[in-house]
Amino acid sequence: MDPVRLPGPEFVAVLDAGEVFETIVGLECGAVLVEGDDLPDALAPGPQDRLAMVPAVVVAVLSDPGERRPEWADLVVGPGRPELAATLATVEADPLASITLALLLRGSGQRTVAEGLVAESTAYGLLQSGPEFAAWRRGAARREHSAADGPPVLVERHGAELSVTLNRPHVLNALNAAMRDELSSALQVAVADPSVTTVVVRGAGDSFCSGGDLDEFGTRPDPATAHLVRLQRSAGRALAEVSDRTTVHIHGSTVGSGIELAAFAHQVVAHRGTRISLPEVHLGLIPGAGGTVSLPRRIGRHATMLLAVGLPGIDAELALAWGLVDRLEG
Repeated sequence: MDPVRLPGPEFVAVLDAGEVFETIVGLECGAVLVEGDDLPDALAPGPQDRLAMVPAVVVAVLSDPGERRPEWADLVVGPGRPELAATLATVEADPLASITLALLLRGSGQRTVAEGLVAESTAYGLLQSGPEFAAWRRGAARREHSAADGPPVLVERHGAELSVTLNRPHVLNALNAAMRDELSSALQVAVADPSVTTVVVRGAGDSFCSGGDLDEFGTRPDPATAHLVRLQRSAGRALAEVSDRTTVHIHGSTVGSGIELAAFAHQVVAHRGTRISLPEVHLGLIPGAGGTVSLPRRIGRHATMLLAVGLPGIDAELALAWGLVDRLEG
């Protein structure tokens, strides 16, 4: 699956002519590289609408990507950069997940939080039925977990402060259904009680949250049922409702759902040794805990896409520079 390469003026001309699917992507293209510095920063409404449905990851390749961010692109990178090679490799390996994420993020700025969570969960459910996730499931080894020690979430109330601690340190606080449900329930206390003026979320043990519990991925009876459960028990929605009162402290491995949930908070404080990654596309999925809603609101959709398909992870210092976290500690 070789990417299509187009100079900027040709790309714009094709979009103006309305020849999107046949001329640019056909049915077998995973990525479109729009190359050169003579690229527009924005497109006219007609071409922009056509681009919204182009089934490919559209990458603007600029000599100095730090200077410009064309709003129509899914990614903005420099020629020869390792992020570009990594992105193309990811699209080659998991085109359905990569393209689905790009399409979803293109409209992220126009949706409310609730609308975004519904759209994300719907796309996530479709991918759960797809061949890329099935291939990952076949190759994923089941892990033996030691017994849990205590409830998956600890909740304490001290006056106006609600303290919530993820408490599965034996699996680096991997988010399973029980932890998600208890986290959502704990946050509902603050949603329902405005006298809770401060919410603080932490993780016990060596990591804040190592992402979703992989042993539970795809174990619901069917993706449609799982979709409705995600909406009903959304910890991301609850965090968004109390975000102005919430500080999340992250440390260690903060992966997938860990950073997706944390990014909803008004303030994210990271230990200097924190490592953040968004690996779901490599499982044939997209972020499913609210990341397509929370991360673009903090760092924009270009950086969100880059983290998902072009980078193995980032450290706390880069996360601070991006605005994904607000302060460092430790």
